[in-house]
This record gives sequence, C-alpha cells and structure tokens, in this order.
Amino acid sequence: MTLAGWTMILAFVALIIALAKPAGLLMYRLYAPDPLPVERGLLRLAGVDAALEQGWVGFSAALLIFNLGGAALLFAILKLQAILPLNPMHVAGLDTWLAFNTAVSFVTNTNWQNYAGETTMSYFSQMAGLVVQNFLSAATGIAVAFAFIRGFSRSGAATIGNFWVDITRVTLWLLLPASIVLAVAYVAAGVPQTLIPSVQATTLEGASQTIALGPVASQLAIKMLGTNGGGYFNANSAHPFENPTAVVNFVQMLSIFVLGAGLTLTFGKAVGRYRQGWALLAAMLLIFIAGVAAVYWAESAGNPIHHALGLAGGNMEGKEVRFGIAATALFVAVTTAASCGAVNAMHDSLTPLGGLIPLFNIQLGEIVIGGVGSGFYGMLIYAILAVFIAGLMVGRTPEYVGKKIEAREMKLSVIAIVILPLFILGLTALASVVPAGLAGPMIKGPHGFTEILYAYTSAVGNNGSAFAGLSGNTPFYNATLAVAMVFGRFGVIIPALAIAGGLAAKKRLPQGAGSFPTTGVLWVGLLVAVIVIVGGLTFLPALALGPIADHFQVAAGHLL
Repeated sequence: MTLAGWTMILAFVALIIALAKPAGLLMYRLYAPDPLPVERGLLRLAGVDAALEQGWVGFSAALLIFNLGGAALLFAILKLQAILPLNPMHVAGLDTWLAFNTAVSFVTNTNWQNYAGETTMSYFSQMAGLVVQNFLSAATGIAVAFAFIRGFSRSGAATIGNFWVDITRVTLWLLLPASIVLAVAYVAAGVPQTLIPSVQATTLEGASQTIALGPVASQLAIKMLGTNGGGYFNANSAHPFENPTAVVNFVQMLSIFVLGAGLTLTFGKAVGRYRQGWALLAAMLLIFIAGVAAVYWAESAGNPIHHALGLAGGNMEGKEVRFGIAATALFVAVTTAASCGAVNAMHDSLTPLGGLIPLFNIQLGEIVIGGVGSGFYGMLIYAILAVFIAGLMVGRTPEYVGKKIEAREMKLSVIAIVILPLFILGLTALASVVPAGLAGPMIKGPHGFTEILYAYTSAVGNNGSAFAGLSGNTPFYNATLAVAMVFGRFGVIIPALAIAGGLAAKKRLPQGAGSFPTTGVLWVGLLVAVIVIVGGLTFLPALALGPIADHFQVAAGHLL
C-alpha cells in the first residue's frame, strides 16, 4: 500500500461527501408530487392521469406491469435482432435461454452478461434494447426510493405517489441529461460512439485483427450513472475503449456512487432533518472504507505462492497495469458496494481475501450506497430493524423519524432481508450438487465453490459482476440466475413499498424523551453493527467453505 493510493481513495470519499448534498437537493426537486407541464403532456399521451396518486398496491402493480412489459419487449428484440436494423456485423438472434436471462438481467438492473457484447449484440439491441432498460431500471429504483421517503415524510396519507410520474420525471430530468453530458465527456476522452461496422487491422506481426466499435459512450454513461454495469465489451471497464484513462476510471467510480449517496440527503430534506440523511451516509461510508482497506491490503500483500518462488510485490494478476492495485481495489469496492457490477479487473483473479470483500458487499444487500434507489431503501429497512432492536434493549417505543415501528413493519422488513440468503444459499446449494451446476466452475475445490456462490450472490443482489471462471451460458445457469434476479429485485421492492404505504398512513409524532436518537455516533455504530451481524454473518458458513478455505490453501502453498 502506498501514500498515493490512500490519497486517491480518501479524495474519492471526500468528493462523494461533497457531491451528496447537491445531488440530494436536485433529486428532492424531482421528488415533489406535482408534475411539470412537459411531463403532463407525455403522461396524457400514455393515458395516465398525472394528478391521481397511488397507494402502495397500485404503485406496486404499475411497477410490475411496466417491468414485465419491458422484459417481454427486450426478449423479442434479442430474439429477432438478425432481422432488425442496425446490425452491420449480421449477428444472429440469441438462444432462447440466453435471451431470457439477458432480458430479465437488464430489467432488474442486474446486467449479468452470459455473452460477449461486441460479438453477440447488434447496435439496435445495444441501443434500443439494453440502453433503454438501463435508463428504466435505474428510474424504477429511484421511484421506489421516492415512495419509501414519502412513507416517512407524510402523515395520515393513503398514497405514496404515482409510479408513472416518478419514472417519467427521473428519466427526463435526471438520468437523460446527466448521461448526455457524461457521454460527450467520454467521447472527448477517447471512448468510441459510432455506427460504423467493426474494422480490420493488420498487427505488427502481419496478422489480421478485428477491432470492434459501436455506440459505446452512450451505454457507458448510463451503465455507470444508473448502477447497471453491463459493458458494451466483454472485458467491460477493463477494455481501453470503455475505460481509456485513469481520469475516466475515476469519473466512472464517482458516477456510480453520486446518486445513491445523494438520496440519503433527499431523505434528510424530506423528513426535515438533514442529520438523518448524514447519519445514513456515515454508516454507508464506514462499511465502504473498511471494505476498500481490506481489498487494498489483500491485493498489495500479494500471493504467497509467488513470493515463495522469488516473485515479490502485490497481486497484479487480472489487473490493468494502467490503473494498478489501489485504483483496482477502489473500483472493486465501489462496484460491489453499489449494485453496479462493472469491473476494471477480473474478480476471479483477486486473492481469496480480496475476493471475499466484493462477495460480502453484495451479501449485505448492497446497502452501502447501493444501486440507484435500491441501496437506499435497503438501508432504510435495516434502519427500521436497528431502531426496533434499540427499542427492545432500552425499553423505549421503537420509532424512526416520527413513525412508530410496529409488528407489520418488522414482519415486512424481515421478509425483505431474508430474500437474499434464501435464494443465494438455496440456489448455490442446488448448483453445488447437480451435474449441470457442477459443470460451470472452471476450477474445482473452494475456488470453484466461490465461483458458484459469487454468481448467485451477484444475481440475487442485482449486481451483475462475476467470478469470470464460471461458464454461465447454459440452460441451467441462464434459468436459475434469471429466477434469482427476479426474486432479488422484486422480492425486496414489494415489501419495501408495503412498508412505505403503512408508514404513510401513520401520523408523524414529535420527537420526545422516549425517542431513541437516530442521528448521533451511537446510532451510526448500532446501525453498522446490525447490518454486519444480521446481514453478513448469515453467510459466514458459505464464506468459510469458499474464499476463507481458499485463502488457507494458498497460504499453505497448495495449487488447484
């Protein structure tokens, strides 16, 4: 580890803190219930009454119908891309199971990729299919976050907003203009944005090489800002066309975090106390910094097997020489703390303990900043659990920002939290015993088990990154990973909206002597402890069988 590396990491954290409030205030303006004239016109064309708000059931129904329609449309585009326009390389339509997995993946904001984008997808599929869902899945997450915030900020209300208004406003005034600015900046930095076909080049050795091009910058902008992560190229942000410079690498990491961090201050503004938002952001950043430090230390320490052979230094396997260990460790922590899944290095090549941290980040529910919207409402679910536990310990009435936390909220919170371990561990167990699952890992033993565990962790957590050694493009993995993505996304969203609806109907109570303080150091420490104990220790036995066992094998000099 170096001073320069730590300076970059701390500068990144400082910039996120500085950007959180302006981003939060911008989103607070979008959070307001009254649609603007432009939005009213668009919604009227769609047959939506912008003035009519929805309860949590209506909000949930609209969300599910919208996302089901999006998945069906994307599936059709992927199957029919051979006869659709903008296909200069004449790529064929996707296999049915792969098209199904990909459609579910992009609609759920997961962007798991069992394909190489530059050789599998037409330009039409990339732009009209994948990029469109990048916008809409991100907007869906923010819309749910807005609904959850209304649950706390409203008093005696029967509604939590209008899904159609929220998703239109977020797409039109936030994601689209910000992505245009980022895309132009990326083009200026050297990222391609073109519709010409791939070109043939002759190498210095005289061999022929195909150089894939395409509309890369436009997809790169929203894949990061919307915490989608699906790369235009198979190598994702390790490809020089997607990540040409160290400055672009840093900007990509900032864009992954900025909206998720900002939502905490949107919440603080909505409930009338910024300190509530800062407390949530502080808890997120404490966990994040610990994760970055662990990955940086593990990768800097290097591989003891290499050291025994006289090769000193950190672990550079699978890393970009342009970025080095510090920037790679930061990117690993950022992309898995958020539900982004973009990678600038291959996570399969991390040291066992370095690979444990991204696994653990996702298994926490990616509430450390998280996906746009999803990490925030995931954090609020843990806050509800933490304040309930605090109330039990000190004998005070559990309440959070003026809302009593009762049996209904606790039951729904537990359902949302249990979804992750149920599907991660259940599907990992299944894949670890059936032949179709065991055929996937490239390596056997603890590392192979980690490849399977990471795949289902990434799918249920809607992250999309992978331990690259797993061969996932099979009917078994395409089907089971798609199931994992659906339940990981909507199995949390529906309980979250139900909580929001119940809280909105309750009267806001003034904070009194019996209220547990939820803005100080004690509260931040309690919240972090609840997250780590409840969210993390559930997976300790599985982690012991995978990366922890792998670490001891490497330390003992055993090769698989």
